Formats: sequence, structure tokens, C-alpha cells
Amino acid sequence: MLAKHIGIALLSVILLMTSGCGFKLQRSYSIPVELQQLHLSSSDQYSELTRLVSDRLRINQVSLVSATETTPTLRLVNDSLERATLSLYPTGNVAEYELIYVVNYSVTLPQGEPQAYQAEVRRDYQDDPRTALAKSREMELLTREMRIQAADLIIQTLASIGTN
Repeated sequence: MLAKHIGIALLSVILLMTSGCGFKLQRSYSIPVELQQLHLSSSDQYSELTRLVSDRLRINQVSLVSATETTPTLRLVNDSLERATLSLYPTGNVAEYELIYVVNYSVTLPQGEPQAYQAEVRRDYQDDPRTALAKSREMELLTREMRIQAADLIIQTLASIGTN
């Protein structure tokens, strides 16, 4: 019985310590009240990035609403995936790429001008022509992870915006 009470007390102390130091669960941000209702605009409403950003907004208790003059707008302008050669095999074939995923977006507050932002995520990717099928699948997974990270960066930006 004493061990149970000690366990509860220890758990309580740990919870108090983590909340006191500013600990937050991953992907949990404090979105300003002014952005609790937001219009999400994208050139491709059905893209994976749009869906990821929309999901993260809902997780952070942001209501997605229709555009009005008094509603802030998050506009996903475009995204691109580029790759740059990092190293070559002695045969001259590419051994390693750097993948660069860039998202351009803007936030417009009521009676304000659009503020442009950019989220950039970089990853190294080793290529091996002998395992093309596996590398193709790995590339898909890396791209998805990069989109997830970009969506998180967009939400971080929203959390840092204030209408003071």
C-alpha cells in the first residue's frame, strides 16, 4: 500500500516538474486566439500537404472557416522538391543526393497585408541503382516525412504570430 502512495507521489512530482519547465507534447502549439478561426487556402485543396496542415490545425483546436474580411487566411502558395548531388561513385553515377523540400505560404490577418513565409526541409538520400525499387519506396517515405515536418513548421509559424 505504501509503495502505491509513493508511486503516485513520484508521478505527481514528475508531472509538476515537466509542466513547470515548459514541456509540451510534440506537435502541440499555442495558437494565438486571433488565429483560432482561420481560412485555409491552397492551389490544390487535395494535396497531401494541404491535408497535413489541415489536420495539424484541427489538432491545435483551430477551426477552419470560409473566407471573410474578418477571418485570417493561411495560403499555401506552392511547394517543390529539388535534389542536389552530394557525392558520386567512382563510375560517375550519383551516390548521394540532398533532397530539398520548400513550401512558400502566406498569412493574412484582417485589414493587413499578406506576410510571406517559407518552410524548408532538407534530407540526405543515398542512391543505389542496384536497388531501384527499394530506393523508390524509400524516396516516397522521405518525401512524406519532409511534408510532415514542413506542416509542423507552418504551425510553429502560426503559433509565433500575434496581432498585438
